[in-house]
Amino acid sequence: MTHIVHSNESIAGRSPILPGLLLSLAVTLAAEAGERLEGQLFGRPWLEALVLAIVLGAVWRHFARPGERYRPGIAWSGKFLLEVAVVLLGASISTAAIAGAGAVFVLAIAGVVVVSITVSFSVGKAIGLDHKIALLVACGNSICGNSAIAALAPVIDADGDEVASSIAFTAVLGVAAVLLMPWLCGLLGFDFRQYGVFAGLTVYAVPQVLAATVPVSALSAQIGTLTKLVRVLMLGPVIFAIAVLTRRPGSARLRLDHLVPWFIVGFLMAMGLRSFGAIPQSVEGPIALAANALTVVSMAALGLSVDLRAVARSGGRVMATASISLLLLGGLAVAVIHGLGLA
Repeated sequence: MTHIVHSNESIAGRSPILPGLLLSLAVTLAAEAGERLEGQLFGRPWLEALVLAIVLGAVWRHFARPGERYRPGIAWSGKFLLEVAVVLLGASISTAAIAGAGAVFVLAIAGVVVVSITVSFSVGKAIGLDHKIALLVACGNSICGNSAIAALAPVIDADGDEVASSIAFTAVLGVAAVLLMPWLCGLLGFDFRQYGVFAGLTVYAVPQVLAATVPVSALSAQIGTLTKLVRVLMLGPVIFAIAVLTRRPGSARLRLDHLVPWFIVGFLMAMGLRSFGAIPQSVEGPIALAANALTVVSMAALGLSVDLRAVARSGGRVMATASISLLLLGGLAVAVIHGLGLA
């Protein structure tokens, strides 16, 4: 037994990230099990493993704070694995499919994203949110939810509490939106195509777009997914712009790594490879699974660094900002549907 203990300590000593990585993986497995349990109990998981990983990690930290030996691995899992996941996300987007939607439609969606980010950020600041949380919520709601929040966090040096607050409360709101979407379809008198555009422009996460549209019609799901992919495409340009705008005055001469993080360059390169057919269709599924798995592990690590009390303190303002942002997106979506003659 003594030999085993010394052996484990030796391994941990040679691999300082190992203890924190293993703890993050343990939380990830628990979150995945929780998502499956939701599916068995309710027919579908309303809270994704990604969100559950943050919650479980934060609860673990609150009641059994990890020691110093876990911190390097938790920090590495929460940063590097997430950056790799963002790169892999690019392989799921084909510019050919987006171009097929038409230039006017793509520009309209880009305009919705820009307006939504600007107004949502201003609202968050006006009701007293810290500028980093306000920006995380604005970009998360306006682009692609958790992925956008996670990708933006290292660019603006957001800490674990700020990221967790943004993801946790917008995720809850996203579930509520999915439940209300089919009802809104009838209330607004949308046909299947219009409803797909509305859902794709309003719901913030790809799985939630599917959850909101698949029960309505296959056409709604196809249009909603395509619309959502155009919003996801805005991730690279938006983060590039934010990196430029938040660059500290007086810093060294401009270099690519000053302007945009390496993983956003990787995201765009992966998207380019997919668009030119350099990524075989047979590996697209495994790549998507790997991106999702790495994201969940990184969110588990994020949860392990979160202070629940700090998250609770900002909860009301985050929820208010996210709610106003969602209503704004809905209004912009209706304007696009009427403006492009889809109604």
